[in-house]
Amino acid sequence: MTGPDFSFEEQLYAQGSGLVAGVDEVGRGPLAGPVLAAAVILDPAQIPAGLNDSKKLSAPRRQALSDALWSCARVAVGEASVEEIDDINILRASHLAMCRAIAGLDVVPDHVLVDGNLIPRDLELPATAVIKGDGRSLSIAAASIVAKIRRDRIMWDLAQHCPGYGWETNMGYPSKSHIMALTNLGVTPHHRRSFKPVHNILYQDKIVSD
Repeated sequence: MTGPDFSFEEQLYAQGSGLVAGVDEVGRGPLAGPVLAAAVILDPAQIPAGLNDSKKLSAPRRQALSDALWSCARVAVGEASVEEIDDINILRASHLAMCRAIAGLDVVPDHVLVDGNLIPRDLELPATAVIKGDGRSLSIAAASIVAKIRRDRIMWDLAQHCPGYGWETNMGYPSKSHIMALTNLGVTPHHRRSFKPVHNILYQDKIVSD
């Protein structure tokens, strides 16, 4: 299976787009922590070798590529908080994080390649949704790497304040140990209350206390 390439970007350049950004989010599935997005505009003359879907890379390789991207590409990140996730739902929150990442770039891109099958409704720039884009477009793959590294760091930091949930390794995803800790230790302010496992524990506690 071949990895991502630069064909989406080259096609847009050929159509007159000067700056093409790739955007991707990470953290839609976890029970805790923010959802994070990154936007990356690659310099066609300085594309780091080995860019791929962040899930297909080792942690050291992801870190090295993220460091390289921050030094040779235009990069920005955006996030949506747990409160925003609970308020507007995870899909809208992930799109909000994407829009914030794009807005954080030091230039306005002419076109945005968005990972997934939906374009954020608040994105006012020309955009193309690319299904499984992190494995097809180098710009989206780059964004997936930056977003993953940044969110993992946030979850590691949160794990120091809320020990016992294993966020430094499960990154807030619903692993068996995380669910067990949620049951035994209870819900933290960093948990997404609209997510079923968290909601159910809160609701059970309410019934017991009532």
